[in-house]
Amino acid sequence: MPALAISTDQGQLTGSGLEGFYRAGRRVLSRCQVRVAGREPVAVQARMVSADSARFVATLRLSAEGGPDPDVLVERTRFADGTERIALTSAAGRPLRVPLEVSLGTDLAELGAVASGRAGPELPASVHDSGMRWSTATAQCVVTADPAPEDALASAGLLRWQLDLPPGATRSVELRVRPDGAGPVRPVGQGAVRPLAGAHAAGDDPRVQPLLHTSVEDLQALLLRDSEHPTDVHLAAGAPWRCGPAPAEALTAARMALPLGTRLAAGTLRTLARGQITGPGPRSGMIPGPLRDAGPHLPPGCTGTEATLLFPALLAEARRWGLPEQDAEELLPTAERCLRWLLDSVVPASGESGLWLPDPGPGGPRRCETQAHAHRAALLGADLLDAYGRAGAAELRQWAGRLRTRFRAEFWVEDRAGGRPAAALLPDGRPVPHLTSAAAHLLDTGLLGSGLLAPGLLDKVQTEQLARLLGGPAMDSGWGLRSMGAKEAAYNPFGHRGGAVRVQETAVAVAGLAAAGYEKEASSLLRGVLAAAETFGHRLPEMYAGEQRTEGSAPLPHPTACRPAATGAAAGVQLLTSLAGIRPDAPAGTVTLSPVRSVPLGELGLMSLRVAGEPFSVRVSRLGLAMVEEAADGLQLGV
Repeated sequence: MPALAISTDQGQLTGSGLEGFYRAGRRVLSRCQVRVAGREPVAVQARMVSADSARFVATLRLSAEGGPDPDVLVERTRFADGTERIALTSAAGRPLRVPLEVSLGTDLAELGAVASGRAGPELPASVHDSGMRWSTATAQCVVTADPAPEDALASAGLLRWQLDLPPGATRSVELRVRPDGAGPVRPVGQGAVRPLAGAHAAGDDPRVQPLLHTSVEDLQALLLRDSEHPTDVHLAAGAPWRCGPAPAEALTAARMALPLGTRLAAGTLRTLARGQITGPGPRSGMIPGPLRDAGPHLPPGCTGTEATLLFPALLAEARRWGLPEQDAEELLPTAERCLRWLLDSVVPASGESGLWLPDPGPGGPRRCETQAHAHRAALLGADLLDAYGRAGAAELRQWAGRLRTRFRAEFWVEDRAGGRPAAALLPDGRPVPHLTSAAAHLLDTGLLGSGLLAPGLLDKVQTEQLARLLGGPAMDSGWGLRSMGAKEAAYNPFGHRGGAVRVQETAVAVAGLAAAGYEKEASSLLRGVLAAAETFGHRLPEMYAGEQRTEGSAPLPHPTACRPAATGAAAGVQLLTSLAGIRPDAPAGTVTLSPVRSVPLGELGLMSLRVAGEPFSVRVSRLGLAMVEEAADGLQLGV
């Protein structure tokens, strides 16, 4: 699990709530309070420096004789790897001798216990080397200081220094927090070979560069390494709540991040392939995953179903983006088993053999988004099987064709406003008519060869109506796409899937609407998310409240949202790259560009992406024309 540090904007770690340094899912330090000359400095600023570091600035006035101006500047730089630098700078006109005290404590509680309020009391400390040590039967932690303290009091966890500060001088103390016997953290995303390209953006809209930069940084910070196969990396779902791997989110984020290269996709696919269920039984071929809340109108869905359908789709699209053929062939048997599970798991519709895919099976509802995932998996999977001369493509395409025909007739709920796709069909065939953001997945049809998109489950008239609905005030909050329409029963602006804005599905909607030609609706959702991103310091959370945007308002944070989140960070990449409409076909040596002609953000340049394993840069002019500025040798522009 990634190392992380959680604190308020005051800079002090008080031990309350989730505050502390965490390593491998355990809070190794919960309290780190600084006092200078017996007083707590006055906090004046807190800001993120990077995805794994933050800077806190405070001031202190030591003497009333100098007026209201502070004498000492206290700067704390906190790193997620467990390092903290405390620097004191004198602004006084005379030499100062300043006592510095750092009070430390920990409960060595696991993250789950901290989150549920079961952390327990602080543990007794002992003086150890140049700092403090705490231990239990299952965990130990050591804090060392450089320079070593002049005094250490174990009963209070207190370290003391006397610092001499000439005018204008700076003196520093560095603390290192480590589980006993553990070495320093080595971030996965900062190795010699980075799995993600360090892309950057420029253009008329000043928000595009910080959004892309922060998104890439967050993705790098969330990378995990398979301990038994250290060359394979994948993404943690998010911090602080979901620091472990989540198959569906890991595959989704890797797919959205394909413009940054295929190494993340390859590592994610290989890691999940090793956990695929094999042998006899109805679950054979599945990528396992836990149940997930589905909102107020449906029972929980199985993320394993989604992951199993995402696997062949990601493999097929990663190959288009430049995944080496050797890697694709190695993963093909796993994808074939996923596709076989799909065809073996569909259940009959009236008058027809296996058609709908229930979630969870076999008796669960036939969810709208599950049919979209399954349809995309079948078509992209068939494309993949054809590429390697494997059997089964015709059966997949035939099933997908039958699904399209029945979906357009049975999932469409007619009403006076023009109709809508049902959220699901119940096992008895009755529709669940509520409008949710899951319908956006109907626009995410997948990439085939020669820059062509796969056909979708909706016809042209239905697609136009869906675009109108997603761009309407019931779904577009002004900050992004609500997970359920504001006029639906049980709407809750904080509902995880009952009204909150989910950034991933907003990005899916923006990309799908743009690809289908509904640029007005796509642009409105895009501008809303970019405005929200500003208020979150360009670090998009996985979701936030779906309250309507008004003049002077700001989006409300969701109390249980991960930030950073893998899907939120990857959505930042997809939102910007979808404006250029990059559709590569690396095996054919071509890339097709289908930019958003209305250029909602003005001129936009995207540099140092990766297509066919090489740097790729593209610029969209104010006229809506896309131009390739850098590409792999031999890569041709498709028509």
